[in-house]
Amino acid sequence: MSETETNENGDTEVGEPVETPEPQAEPAGEPEGAAESAATEASGPTTPAEPRKRSRRHIPRGERRQRPKRVRAGETGARTPIVRLEKPEHERGRRQERRGVVVSDAMDKTIVVKVDAVKAHPRYKKVIRRSVKFHAHDPENQAHVGDLVRIVETRPLSKTKNWRLAEVLEAAR
Repeated sequence: MSETETNENGDTEVGEPVETPEPQAEPAGEPEGAAESAATEASGPTTPAEPRKRSRRHIPRGERRQRPKRVRAGETGARTPIVRLEKPEHERGRRQERRGVVVSDAMDKTIVVKVDAVKAHPRYKKVIRRSVKFHAHDPENQAHVGDLVRIVETRPLSKTKNWRLAEVLEAAR
C-alpha cells in the first residue's frame, strides 16, 4: 500500500508504504474496557512502592524471618568437646545373674534352678507369675534341693547348661 501525502504547499508526494495497525478481534462476551483492565491486573500492581504479597510457604529461606536462638542456662557459648570415658574393665563382660530355688540335684555336677519372674501383663496390668528352669553347673555338688542360690551366665558347658552356680544364699531347712 502506498500512500500519498500532501505537504504545506499543497503538492502531493508519494512516500514509502505505511502499514496501519489492524484492530484485534476481542473475545465475545467481554466489553471493550474489560480486556484492558485484565491486562493491567495481570501485569501486577501499578505502584512500585507496594510489593506483591507472597504466601508464607513460598518465601525463600534467605528471606524468611529469623528468630533469635535461645541461650540455655549455664551455656557460655563455647562448646565443650565430647570426651569418652574408658570403659570399666570387667572379668569377661557383663554377665546376667539370677536368683532361684534348686529343684533338682540328681545329676552329677549339675543342678536345676527354678527362677520365678513376677511382672505385670502389658495390656491388662494383672500381675503374672512365670517361672523358668535353668540347668546350672555345680562342680562340688554343694547345692541341694530347696536351697536359694545365685547363678551366673557362662559359656555353654553342654547342650542345656550355660549357667554356673555362684553361691548358695540360703540353705534348705
